[in-house]
Parts: sequence; C-alpha cells; structure tokens
Amino acid sequence: MLNDSQRKLIADAKKILVIQAENPDGDSLGSALALEEIFGEMGKEVALHCPVQIPTYLRHIVGWDRVSLDFPTDADIAIIVDTSSKILLSKTLDNPTSANFLNTHPVLVFDHHVSVEPDLPFDAEYIMSDTAVATGELIYDLCREEKWTINATAATNLFISIQADSLGLTTAATTAESFAACAELVRLGANPADIEEKRREFMKKKPEILKYKGQLIDRIEYYNDGRTALVFVPFEEIQEYSNDYNPTMLVLDEMRLVIGVDVAIGAKTYPDGKLTGKLRSNIPVSHLVAKFFGGDGHPYAAGFRIYEKYDEWLPEFTAMMEKVYREYDNENPRETTRSTNGDGFKSFRIKEGK
Repeated sequence: MLNDSQRKLIADAKKILVIQAENPDGDSLGSALALEEIFGEMGKEVALHCPVQIPTYLRHIVGWDRVSLDFPTDADIAIIVDTSSKILLSKTLDNPTSANFLNTHPVLVFDHHVSVEPDLPFDAEYIMSDTAVATGELIYDLCREEKWTINATAATNLFISIQADSLGLTTAATTAESFAACAELVRLGANPADIEEKRREFMKKKPEILKYKGQLIDRIEYYNDGRTALVFVPFEEIQEYSNDYNPTMLVLDEMRLVIGVDVAIGAKTYPDGKLTGKLRSNIPVSHLVAKFFGGDGHPYAAGFRIYEKYDEWLPEFTAMMEKVYREYDNENPRETTRSTNGDGFKSFRIKEGK
C-alpha cells in the first residue's frame, strides 16, 4: 500500500504531525490516536492537531485531550487522516502559518472516502482504500503490510475507529475483512466491553438535556412527502447545550427511524454566517446530498458546511431533495432494490451540482 518514497518519508521523520479535519468523528479521532501509538513505538515524536475542539460526544475516548488546536511547525511530515477535502480543512488552510507548512513539507493522506475527488490545494501523496469501512481499517492493513507494531492502546483506538464508521459493523460497506480486523484487534488488546462501558457512562445525560431533547423532537419538520426529517438548531442553543451534548446528535438517529423517512438532517447556524448540515439516511444518498453543498461523507452518514442564510437554504435544500428522491427511485424501483454491486442498491449520482 505504501511505495518506497512514502515508506522512506515515514522512516526518516523524527516528528510527525497527524491532522484531523474540522468535522472530527470517531474514525478520525481513533485513527489519529492509533497513529500516535504506532509511530511512538517506532521512537518518533507525534503531535495531534484538529482546528476545532473535539466534540463532547467523543470525549469518552482516552487521549482526546492530547489533540491540540495549535499547529506545530517543527514536524518533519504531516499525515492527514480521514479526509482529502479542501473544505473540511479550510480553518487550517486559512491560517497562513499552517498553510505554509503544508505547502513546504511532505504530506501523506490516509483516507477511505474514495467517492470524493481529492482537491487539496497543496502537494500530497494519497494512501486510499476503496474497501476499508473506516480509515482505521486502512491503518490496520498498513500495519500488517509494513509490520508496524500495534500495541494494546493502538488496537483499542483502531477498534473504536472501525466500529464508529461501520455503526458497529452494520453498514453496507462493512466486509468480512472488517470483522476479521476487529477480531485481531481484540486479540491485540482492545476490550469491546470496556470501550462500550466508557461510552455509555459518558453518554449519560443531565435532566435538562433530556428535557431539551423533547423540545427538539417537538420541532422536527417533515418535507418531501415525509421522506425528509429536519431539525434546526440556532446558535443560541449551540452555546447553551453543546458543552454537554451535541444538539443534533440527540435526535438525528431517532429521526431516521421515523416511518417513511429516508433522510434525516440536523442544520445548525453560526454568527459568521456558517450553516452546517449533518445527515443520516436509510437509503445510500447522504454523501451525494453533502457533495451538492460542498461536503462529503458516506452513503448513509455525511455532512457539509456552507455560508448561506437558513431561510434561503431551506427551499433550495428541499427542492434538491426532490431531485435526489426522483433519481434514486428511477434507479432503484421499490420492488427491486437489490443489485449486484454488493451493497443492495444500484449506484447513481446527482447530475447537476451546486
């Protein structure tokens, strides 16, 4: 998977900077922390950077607090995990210091989002996988090929990574190799029961958060003949509640489980004019919706960020969803949704982007 040049870059580096995008999730965080251990076993210094705070819902993962907002410039190379998209690194690129580093130092990208065309505005070498369900699985495969040591902590973080992006080994992109990787990671020291216990303990909610969840549920709106469920979270609520719990994550999966809903979306707005969307779906279109608005992700889970007023974006979004459903239905008649591409659905694309 690595060529000789890439192998030499890693071997020669004394300090490696591991970078996450500004939408950190369980896969990117688990991958970054695993690389910290893997390269640490080689005697290398590792720095972890993310341009935004690690979300509260991920803070059950031991080591999250070692991820820094600061961008060190004394590393020899950078490794970007779980994205090859310019827009998801815009905060890093907007900083002249970090942008200059990326333009003047070797950069490797470890990613499994092969449906997204890489558009990074600096030279980089891409180590991509079209079979791995998570970047963590790609890193596990690298370790096997390169004979890199996976200690118990690295095994735990790779296990978390794979479980996060596969939704517990249940998505259509999960393969037999994903199960085999998790089995080997358990042999190497990952403890699924301990990981889940930490997650459940951390996911406990204050009474006021449960009350707020009820308010969000009451505000869910349905569009496109009930196929789209949407909840809107203004910045005032982000300020009030996000330190305890990500507002959209309180209800997003439950929205997706409403009868008739194909796509659930949580939209949030910020004072700088930013609007973000987090998508979960029951049909493989989340990544297409996100890409229409400049984001990326997976067929059943994706996200995007734009600069547009919510009231102007909403009609554009619902009209676009009509197009998505129409094209999906044409390609996947309800009575014959099975196909031969391995995930149970035919592939299709939105013909016109934003």
